[in-house]
Order: sequence, then C-alpha cells, then structure tokens
Amino acid sequence: MRVLLVEDDEPVAQSLRRGLLRYGFEVAWVSTGGAALSHTEPYDVVLLDLGLPDTDGLDVCRALRERGDIPIIVISARSDETDRVVGLELGADDYVSKPFGVREVIARIRAVMRRVQPRTTAESGPDRYGTRLTIDRKAARVRLDGEEVALAPKEYDLLAFLTEEPGALMSREQIMEAVWDANWFGPTKTLDVHVAALRRKLKGAITIEAVRGVGFRLEIDKAADKNAEKETGGEGDGGGSGAS
Repeated sequence: MRVLLVEDDEPVAQSLRRGLLRYGFEVAWVSTGGAALSHTEPYDVVLLDLGLPDTDGLDVCRALRERGDIPIIVISARSDETDRVVGLELGADDYVSKPFGVREVIARIRAVMRRVQPRTTAESGPDRYGTRLTIDRKAARVRLDGEEVALAPKEYDLLAFLTEEPGALMSREQIMEAVWDANWFGPTKTLDVHVAALRRKLKGAITIEAVRGVGFRLEIDKAADKNAEKETGGEGDGGGSGAS
C-alpha cells in the first residue's frame, strides 16, 4: 500500500516512515502543503499534518478532497475538538492526535481502507487461507475444517497479524509492537508461548517458521490442502497426521 506522508517535523516523519516501511508500506514523504498538492506519483492514502510551514493543513485537506476520494488521515498535535470537527467536515476520513504510535496509525489506515474499499458480495465472508482455515475478522472467529477453534485473545491477535501477509518474515519487534504494545520492553518469551499454541491448534493448516535471531514467518500449508483433496485416493504421506 502506498502512503503519502505530509509532515514537516523530520524526526516525526522519519520515525513514522521507518515504522510503516517495516510493515510493508511504501512511503513518499513531503514536508510542505505545496509539495503534497504537486505530488504526481500514485498513492492509496494520505497522512496529513495540519501544522505545515507554507499553508494550513486544513486547506490542503480541502484541496485533496476536491480532487478525489483518496482516504485522508489527519495526524496533528492539534487536539482541540474544533480542529477535529473541521478536519472531518473538510473531508478527512480519520484524525490521530500526536503523540501516537506506529501501531495506532497502521490500525487507523487499515480501518479506513476497509471502509472505503468495501468487499463485493462474493468476498464478504470470512477470509480463507488454503482449504482448511478461515478467519472471520469481524466476529474474531477462527475455523479449521469448518469447526470453530478456541483461541485466547492474544492468540487470535497474533494469528490475525501474521495472516495479513502470509510468507512475510516478521521480526519479534514488529510482532510485539503490533500484537502486544508499542512500548513493550519485557522478555518476548510470551511470543514463543503463543506461537506454540497456534502451531498446536492449527497443525496441518499453517506452518509458523522460526527464523533464528529475527522472528517468525507464517506459511499456508499447501501440501496439507493437496493431501486433503486426495484423501479418498488411499495413499498419503507417511508423516501425515490423521484426522479423527
């Protein structure tokens, strides 16, 4: 997803840019309203600071909205309710007050994108991963082979996060920040415990690979899907686990 970041405070912009890049976003950063309005590269969402050096961010918000329906999320130190109301009335889709964490901004981006890009009727059901696993993100329910799997709240949050980008390597820092807390400074042993629980409960549908010194990668178990399709053929791998 491509983000246009409009922020004149370089430390804030660089920190936010690094965080977004870690989560797989593409970020174009500009520091003035004029640069934002003259930006020609395509983007999917705008993060807009109101305190810009050359023009009021509210004017930029109005101008961007007049051009089209690209989602706009205001990020500003202005926490006054009047500024929030004006920003939203001028066309902003959401408003985040500084200081904020990367995790909160990403959650706002994803929420806004879900609202402005509603799924078609055919896609409105739970997300399917392979032939065995489904995740209903609205209801926070997980099913394996059609049967609901009982997950603890953080087990669900961890699964939901890792399945957003199957195959992507996520560092421990990324996972702890996204699933637990942006200011988590304690041991990450709890992460290993939750990964082990998901491996046990969803065995055969997903594989969570540990990459030493880095983090974890979730893969959809395609081999299990193929074996399930051929189950009636009478032949299977010797190492497969049977379903009761």
